[in-house]
Amino acid sequence: MSIGIVGIGFSAMLVLMLLGLPVAVAIVAVGAVGGFLLSGSPILDMMGGVVWTSLNSPSILAIPLFMLLGELLLRGGIADKMFDALAVWLNRLPGGLLHTNIATCALFSATSGSSVATAATVGTISLPALESRGYPRRASLGSLAAGGTLGILIPPSINLLVYGSLANTSVGQLFAAGLIPGLLLALLFSVYILIFESQSGERAVESIPLSVKLAHLRYLFPPLLVFGVVMGSIYGGLATPTESAALGVVIALAIVWAGGRLSRELLASCVMQAARTTGMTVIVLSCALLLNVTISMTGATQAVTQWVATFQLDQVSLILVLIVFYVILGMFMDAMSMLVLTVPIAVPLVITVGVDPIWFGIFIVLMCEVALITPPVGMNLFVVQGIRRDGGSFADVVWGSLPYAAIMIGFTVLLLFLPQIVMWLPNMLAGR
Repeated sequence: MSIGIVGIGFSAMLVLMLLGLPVAVAIVAVGAVGGFLLSGSPILDMMGGVVWTSLNSPSILAIPLFMLLGELLLRGGIADKMFDALAVWLNRLPGGLLHTNIATCALFSATSGSSVATAATVGTISLPALESRGYPRRASLGSLAAGGTLGILIPPSINLLVYGSLANTSVGQLFAAGLIPGLLLALLFSVYILIFESQSGERAVESIPLSVKLAHLRYLFPPLLVFGVVMGSIYGGLATPTESAALGVVIALAIVWAGGRLSRELLASCVMQAARTTGMTVIVLSCALLLNVTISMTGATQAVTQWVATFQLDQVSLILVLIVFYVILGMFMDAMSMLVLTVPIAVPLVITVGVDPIWFGIFIVLMCEVALITPPVGMNLFVVQGIRRDGGSFADVVWGSLPYAAIMIGFTVLLLFLPQIVMWLPNMLAGR
């Protein structure tokens, strides 16, 4: 296969998506039709078996379980109390409740796995408080949109689960690799707030007795317990990621029940919303697997690899080129689409120049984070704009988020030159 045909296929998918076709339809149209035209009916006969084998695995079952876990924490009132607890500790910092936004997003990310859910949940809780205390709109909205992106980096992460399935890499190692970068990125967001938004919290400063602060710490126990059980069971060798997700759901149910909020209506609502989100994710993943069959059978990966080899790029040069490519692509495509569309070709490509697929998983998720807050298609931008009640301009969210996008890109470049930030924890847990 020539690189020209690969380019035509990739461009066709982008055009179909930009025309408004569902992502899954665009991917399967090019994958199935292109495979049939290039290899005939045998490739179509293979696709059903490949998709069934790939989806009939325990790791895929973790997706609905983590979705359900996030819904229980959201609708069970745990997120509200989490925000209140962090607010009483962080509101006296320069920047005030903006730090609470970032900290709550980071902690909620450690249990939900979804950026959209994180941004929507924390935004719904915090925006009324921010508006009543006179915080600048752009700073408030930007911190929520950017903080929400941590949902797909700090484990457990749905995007890392999907990447692991597509790239055939260990989900446990991916979760370990995402933890330190996720926490460091949250810290960098807070440093930015300290430096550039230090005046935002002056009108919100209030003295809170230490006894009240200590009393509020009990509200942080439920999410930390869920995170500790989920991640501890994985790295303690007691459970697989799927089993740990099931443990997390059981503990979340117990916490919601103990808080007196568990009911048949709440449980039904959580299950239905988790099912809807899971269905969307698995459909896109299934279509990406069909595309994988076409890519593998037609030699598309080899064609791209040989074409890139003619430029004689080293690791650093190739990753820098990919950063530019993903930033541009993310302006016109949502994060999950970008992930499933590029991983089948990008992973074999970077492996040929010696890039670790675990490190690349964190890299591509960081690029997906940037896509979530870059216009015109940044999903978190629309989520945060949708939950505000003042009817303000969409430009407020965009301009408030752009500094955080720049921080993410700079942080990605840092990881390129200091890969041990990503690889230290998974290597240590693996005994390497």
